[in-house]
Amino acid sequence: MFRKFKELFSSESLLDAAFETTLTMLEFDYKMYAASSKSLRESDTSELPFDIKKTDRKINKYEREVRRNVLTHLSIAGTQNIVPGLALVSIVIDVERIGDYTKNIAGLAQMHPTRLNGGKHEELLKEIEATIETNFPIVIEVLKTQDKSKARKVLQIEEATASKAEMIVSDMITNEDKNISHSTAVSLAMYARYLKRINAHLTNIASAVVNPFPRIGFREKKPTSKSKSK
Repeated sequence: MFRKFKELFSSESLLDAAFETTLTMLEFDYKMYAASSKSLRESDTSELPFDIKKTDRKINKYEREVRRNVLTHLSIAGTQNIVPGLALVSIVIDVERIGDYTKNIAGLAQMHPTRLNGGKHEELLKEIEATIETNFPIVIEVLKTQDKSKARKVLQIEEATASKAEMIVSDMITNEDKNISHSTAVSLAMYARYLKRINAHLTNIASAVVNPFPRIGFREKKPTSKSKSK
């Protein structure tokens, strides 16, 4: 009996450890995003304050660790805490993908010879960047506190942010801004798409707080008039 209790206690610790590791991964993502975006947009060199590829590899390692811990927990505890466990496995995929996109931005900074200017879309680009800069700490806090109201704020602006990014991509493809070089146009289109995907993954993470497990990554389903009357 004591052994069984010990196994269950260890299992709970593994789930807690998986959660803390997921938060650490997201905090690494935030640092990677800030550094890679600054390198691309504010510097004429591609220098970074740390090895972003090494940090990305660490995030990948952490993802595998989260999966192992959740699997071990479910193997020991069965259906106990199955939903949080499955939710963590889903969330950690989004966290890992954010790391990949920040690494892509760093790679873009290496290929683009000077700081990237958005031309006529500069203000629009700054709005997208500001949204992501705001959403990162909010999503980290949402995971820690399970604050549904803050999670919903992130979800509510995802579509508008995506539309802004797609507007830039579309204009670069159709050559609407003839005052920029081909190199800059390609870089702007890629950067806007990376920003869109980073924000989408942040939104997916926030959705895990307000949605049941089957709807993680989707918009929150509004209650029907019938369900409200119950």
